[in-house]
Amino acid sequence: MARRFSRSFTQQEPLSEAAIEAAVAVLRHGRLHRYNLTEGEAGEVALLEEAFAAFTGARFALAVASGGYALATALRALQVAPGEPVLTNAFTLAPVPGAIASLGARPVLAEVTPDLVIDLGHLEARIAGTGARVLLLSHMRGHICDMDRLMAICDGAGVAVIEDCAHTMGAAWNGVASGRHGAMACYSTQTYKHLNSGEGGLLISDDPELMARAILLSGSYMMYPRHRAAPGPEHFEGLLAELPNVSGRMDALRAAILRPQLTELPDRVARWAELYRALEAGLRGCPGIALIERPAAERFVGSSFQFRLPGWPPERIADFLGRTAARGVELKWFGAERPQGFTSRYVHWGYAASEPLPQTDRVLAGLIDLRLPLTFSPADCHEIAAIVVEEIVADRA
Repeated sequence: MARRFSRSFTQQEPLSEAAIEAAVAVLRHGRLHRYNLTEGEAGEVALLEEAFAAFTGARFALAVASGGYALATALRALQVAPGEPVLTNAFTLAPVPGAIASLGARPVLAEVTPDLVIDLGHLEARIAGTGARVLLLSHMRGHICDMDRLMAICDGAGVAVIEDCAHTMGAAWNGVASGRHGAMACYSTQTYKHLNSGEGGLLISDDPELMARAILLSGSYMMYPRHRAAPGPEHFEGLLAELPNVSGRMDALRAAILRPQLTELPDRVARWAELYRALEAGLRGCPGIALIERPAAERFVGSSFQFRLPGWPPERIADFLGRTAARGVELKWFGAERPQGFTSRYVHWGYAASEPLPQTDRVLAGLIDLRLPLTFSPADCHEIAAIVVEEIVADRA
């Protein structure tokens, strides 16, 4: 009988005792709202913002209710208007173009390369053809493009960059932390990301006006002086009557859970790298598979793994996925006709209408994706790879 993998692809590690103790302390005092503080108390949310700013090297940080909320807030801070074109990757998840569409702006999609990063040549053409002044750059599934070249293109064209770092918290390009290239950067702490608070998000910037706008938009009312990783009060006063309150604050309970996890993140990144390389080694050389080679300049966070099945017809891929699923290996497919679970592609997003993108279509037609939770071991990854290889060999027999 063929071996079957028995571990869950969606089960995260339990929270550490430090995180549990911090959560219990908040529950005991009951001050869950970020501005409900005692005299002299900084509060869990402000302390998390300080810690995250220090971790990334940013001047300012803001904790919010979700990564998607952070994206929309960054766009609002940059004063994106209804109908305005905003550039983004064609290969991303639905909340990225969704954040653009939620403002009434128009997503303009750029092609993806076989290495799963934005096509910089096509990006240049999109900038010239649309006059867009903002790029919402998704480091989708942790793949980072040549950020030096991208920033040269965008700076030269006067395009502001917002980095979506939901999959790259702890990653870097040429030694520069992911999120430190653009005007603003957004992170997610949803359960399947690199820190886990169920839902949550973080936003960073070095620009005091942009961050003042973001803090007011997040629902600070007149409480902005209680922020610590924030600009001085002079940056807020002229904006008070201008900006709407679009409340999306993080609460103290989630911040308390996240602060201990932030200190654990470098160890998590190292463990994910070990899992990623174990799976990569098991798949390397298998006929029919194209691996995504990681550039030397990229320090990535390997919390998920992708490979391509170039030239495979849809029915063959569907059959392969059915056979691996029967053996306990949960693979996602970006080329499926209909969206499934969290997996969709640009043709499924009616709010982000785009002309056909033939290069992206070719790449996504055979793109396979799987999670690598830290509940797995390198031995588990070797077993997953062996099952995948066996089913591909059986398919070719």
